[in-house]
Amino acid sequence: MGKPILLSTIVERRKLWFEFLSTIMSTPSTQFATPRRMVLYEPNHQMGMWGEPFKADSSPNTGTSSVVEPDLKVDNRSEAASQGNLGPSKKYEQEANKPIDKVLRRLAQNREAARKSRLRKKAYVQQLESSRLKLTQLEQELERARQQGIYVGGTSGDSGHLGLSATVNSGVAVFEMEYGHWVEEQNRQRGDLRNALQAHVSDAELRMLVESGMSHYDDLFRMKSIAAKSDVFYLMSGMWKTAAERFFLWIGGFRPSELLKVLTPQLDPLTEQQLVSVYNLQQSSQQAEDALSQGLDKLQQTLAETLAADPLGASGVANYMGQMTTAMGKLEALVSFVNQADHLRQQTLQQMYRILTTRQAARGLLALADYFHRLRALSSVWAARPREPA
Repeated sequence: MGKPILLSTIVERRKLWFEFLSTIMSTPSTQFATPRRMVLYEPNHQMGMWGEPFKADSSPNTGTSSVVEPDLKVDNRSEAASQGNLGPSKKYEQEANKPIDKVLRRLAQNREAARKSRLRKKAYVQQLESSRLKLTQLEQELERARQQGIYVGGTSGDSGHLGLSATVNSGVAVFEMEYGHWVEEQNRQRGDLRNALQAHVSDAELRMLVESGMSHYDDLFRMKSIAAKSDVFYLMSGMWKTAAERFFLWIGGFRPSELLKVLTPQLDPLTEQQLVSVYNLQQSSQQAEDALSQGLDKLQQTLAETLAADPLGASGVANYMGQMTTAMGKLEALVSFVNQADHLRQQTLQQMYRILTTRQAARGLLALADYFHRLRALSSVWAARPREPA
């Protein structure tokens, strides 16, 4: 019985609804929402949906506003939501671009560093190849000189004239060639240091140049140690240096304490702690130099006393040969003096490197290279000076 009553009720309310719609459509001032917003009736909906239109005001305008207004609010909310979503998306895109730019800059820096490394490696390989060719050429010249009996850095007898001895000191010749390359490399490093300091490069790049310069001086001390075993008198005489450099020579090289006096003014400003450390280093270097100088003086004295003894005394020729043997043993101590002096020079440079900052160390190496370069230039000017005819 309940089901027929429900259908009749639905039919009556549908008729009333269509009459209400026809009344609204007949009114000219009535406005409707867009068709896409109209909701179709479905029979399965609840009964309360059909009673909602009759709760509104009976006037047409009021009914119209109740139909259209929800759609406008939905549109406004959707537009606001779309605008709100655009803002954060742009912000997120900008934030995402920041790390990408940083990575691109880092990649560009890495590529530039790799390019410079390849160029340095290529230059080093070319230098090694050039040195190998020069060494081969020098060995051929030495072989020809040996066959012709030409004297080269000889140490035999009392004949130090060219052509009077068949002795060929290949160790001295190799050292002269290597030292010539060493001077060329120092001039190149001097230019690199100057350009780097003027360009205000980073401390990392500057540290590479400083370490290369320190290693370059280590190579010099290694070459001198080998040459001292070959001919220590040649090394101590400074014949491998220019005339102006020989004027400041001390046991085959420069005095560390005097060099510190030259470099310190070029390193300003120094902190108070740095000044104290440099002063202490200068004092300790001076003491070590004095000890080596006293030892060398003692060696000269004992050698002179050994050679001044009368070789025609009681023992005759046998005593003479014993004296020569003793003197030769004392002369071998000269190699140790040269090595100790070079060790002192090397330690002084390393101590200065520890005291100074990277940029100060670069300035110090540049000042040191400029100092030796000017001494060599002074020697050239002195040799080319005008002379009065004899």
